[in-house]
Amino acid sequence: MAKLAFLGLGVMGYPMAGHLAAKGHQVTVYNRSPAKAAAWVAQHGGASAPTPQKAAEGAEFVMACVGNDDDLRSVCLGLDGAFAGMAPGAIFVDHTTVSAQVTRELAQTAAAKGLGFVDAPVSGGQAGAENGVLSIMCGGPLAQYDAAEPVMAAYARICRRLGDSGAGQLAKMMNQICIAGLMQGLAEALAFGQKAGLDGAAVVEVISQGAAGSWQMVNRHKTMLEDKFDFGFAVDWMRKDLKICLETADQIGAALPVTALVDQFYKDVQVMGGGRNDTSSLIRRLR
Repeated sequence: MAKLAFLGLGVMGYPMAGHLAAKGHQVTVYNRSPAKAAAWVAQHGGASAPTPQKAAEGAEFVMACVGNDDDLRSVCLGLDGAFAGMAPGAIFVDHTTVSAQVTRELAQTAAAKGLGFVDAPVSGGQAGAENGVLSIMCGGPLAQYDAAEPVMAAYARICRRLGDSGAGQLAKMMNQICIAGLMQGLAEALAFGQKAGLDGAAVVEVISQGAAGSWQMVNRHKTMLEDKFDFGFAVDWMRKDLKICLETADQIGAALPVTALVDQFYKDVQVMGGGRNDTSSLIRRLR
């Protein structure tokens, strides 16, 4: 078993760190609000630390799941950052969804200090984190990935290295691009069925077994039909991710016309007051 630090105890990080403790790892946690860290320790044992630097001292692996590029920089860099507390040879594993640019910047900084860095964004939402069945897309040096993969297995259904630093983040962008288009299609189909007077749940029971089937259809159609949107990844966070996708597409010369359109539909949901609704709330603007 390893000595670990986990930085960021949000809806994803809290259960992920819990799975590490359940596997017998020695876990020290850090959270921006100390009360959340204290609650985690009361539930799972281990220890908490007042700064990322203190949490990372003596850790073989430092895992992070924070909010955005700036949040990630703040927990990595500076006198109180994790890199200042990590010993040479330790590996930083970033589960945050951020830009490939900041990933590569931090990986270079880590390497200059003799540290490892694996970008490892996750998919599967809060339920996937709680049940330990996340999909993890990784980038970074092969030896560092191979060392970190058995630790990540505590909360992974599947974990794969897809290339050098930044590859995990690029793969996560592909994931979000797919979700945006699928969710809009599902919203349109369910709204269409309601206007046509059909039983949406009955129709989905049939079409989900055919070529139209998807995870989103199976897991979100009932709550969408019931106007319940508190079951997953928030619109505010989805727009943050789609912004990264669209900016990266401009940089590499890729066309994302549907993604750009759905991003604006999510903006409409925000204007309607639905920024904290889950991503299936796209159907709200069609009614």
